[in-house]
Amino acid sequence: MTDTTNPTSNSALQAKAVAATLEVKGPSRSLMMDAWYRLIRNKAAVVGMVIISLFFLVALFAPVVAPHNPLQLNSGKDYLPPVWVEKSTAGKTGDPDFLLGTDTLGRDVLSRVIYGARVSMVVGLIPTMIILLVGTTIGLFAGYFGGRSDNILMRVTDVIYAFPDLLLFIVVMVALRDTFIGNLFNGLFLLFVALSIVGWAGEARIVRGQVLSLKNNDFIEAARCIGAKDSRIMFKHILPNSLGPIIIVAALAIPALIITEATLGYLGLGLRPPTDPRAFFITSWGAMMLEGQSAINVQPWMLLSPAICVSLVVLAFTFLGDGLRDAFDPRQRGTS
Repeated sequence: MTDTTNPTSNSALQAKAVAATLEVKGPSRSLMMDAWYRLIRNKAAVVGMVIISLFFLVALFAPVVAPHNPLQLNSGKDYLPPVWVEKSTAGKTGDPDFLLGTDTLGRDVLSRVIYGARVSMVVGLIPTMIILLVGTTIGLFAGYFGGRSDNILMRVTDVIYAFPDLLLFIVVMVALRDTFIGNLFNGLFLLFVALSIVGWAGEARIVRGQVLSLKNNDFIEAARCIGAKDSRIMFKHILPNSLGPIIIVAALAIPALIITEATLGYLGLGLRPPTDPRAFFITSWGAMMLEGQSAINVQPWMLLSPAICVSLVVLAFTFLGDGLRDAFDPRQRGTS
């Protein structure tokens, strides 16, 4: 029986109860770890991560995975149908050496699809990094300093944001395609510039809103009181607390960029065909769709194969973006 008249005994029991509670709950998790635990319990997001990882591995190890050289011309084997088609409309049968058939010049469609993953993966990542760098920097400075700086930066952002994205991409690609910049990396550098030139505006507005909601909080005022510089407050205190929306924007921007690249490639404004068979970037899914559009009745898999790959990657990044949005949602905290 517990002695309720003994304060020392009661204190000891309370201490044991608190210790037992802490032992059951375990150490508290950080925001990032808490978001990660919620993310991996989202089945759609996990499926998206698996698909994205597979495509990255295929793109990275394309020379090992691809059964043929994507630029190799196979004489007399043009427009071969996939291996499961007994006879195509052109009167040709599938060849086991070419699982998805061949294109107009007898090149293996499967190998070209595998190499096309490189362009889409790189186009999805590098412009996104540029967009995050420019947009986060402008939004951070505009929101933190406010006043005239905020007004000027946001008016510039509004002007950029008002441009129709796809129209501007087409204008840039057409105007500079035959210049020195347009020839760098077979046109890939110009593609990066075109995709990044307006994409940062939305990111800047989101980051600015986050900064405005954080800069007057108590922990920021405490940092100012102890003499912390503005740069330290921005990059050590405000930016880490704004990473959630930034990560979500990045995950949702990547599929939009992949679709834009495929659209430009389909319009003939994407990657230039390389002349060196050892080039890292051989073709893109958008360019393959352009080639397959004219042969859709003879060899539909020239068009279907890259279209299915674009759809899978875009859906995977969309699932991941939705999962990240739910994982970083403050209303979800405490439910894990």
